[in-house]
Amino acid sequence: MKQLSPRQESILLLLKKFDFLTRDQLRYYFGLGQKRNANRVLRDLSDYLMSIRDGQQSIYYLSKLGREYVGCEKIRKKSSNVQHYIMRNEFYFYNSCPSDWRNEIKVSDGSSTVIVDAIYTKIHTTHFLEVDNLQSMAENRLKIKRYEELLSNGLLAEKLGHFPTLVWLTTTELRRIQLKELCGGLPVCKVFTYEEIKQ
Repeated sequence: MKQLSPRQESILLLLKKFDFLTRDQLRYYFGLGQKRNANRVLRDLSDYLMSIRDGQQSIYYLSKLGREYVGCEKIRKKSSNVQHYIMRNEFYFYNSCPSDWRNEIKVSDGSSTVIVDAIYTKIHTTHFLEVDNLQSMAENRLKIKRYEELLSNGLLAEKLGHFPTLVWLTTTELRRIQLKELCGGLPVCKVFTYEEIKQ
């Protein structure tokens, strides 16, 4: 296996952490300049990457060789869920790439459990991000109910020193309104649409 440059290794490691990234997300993060230059950089890594077309964009993920190079156990494949990852990752960039950002974290207080799409800290406050892309509002309602249980049990707030801010990233203005209403029983809830946070 040939030795890659530090920047090439960093691209593979970022994909290990974030699963799927668009060309523009990689371009933004690594300061790759114009699209033509970004395409060249990614073409040089073609043995280590797989890509899928999404409109004008290419979305990248690690190939078998790429996973071996960075010791990634997770196998990602093209699926209807890719946009979920792209939305979540866009929110990471929108928030200036928090250093403590973690994806898909199981949070439990012993009686209630929720898998959070991402957790990060902003202004000394823990934020839980939920991405609402393809799931039904009924599924969202169930998830919010689990958050309400975590709130009423009090253990999570005790452990963190506060109850986390719940942040939703959704697709339409209508869904934003519905989610805000559903989260009325939680202390702090913010809802963004994907359109307003895109770089």
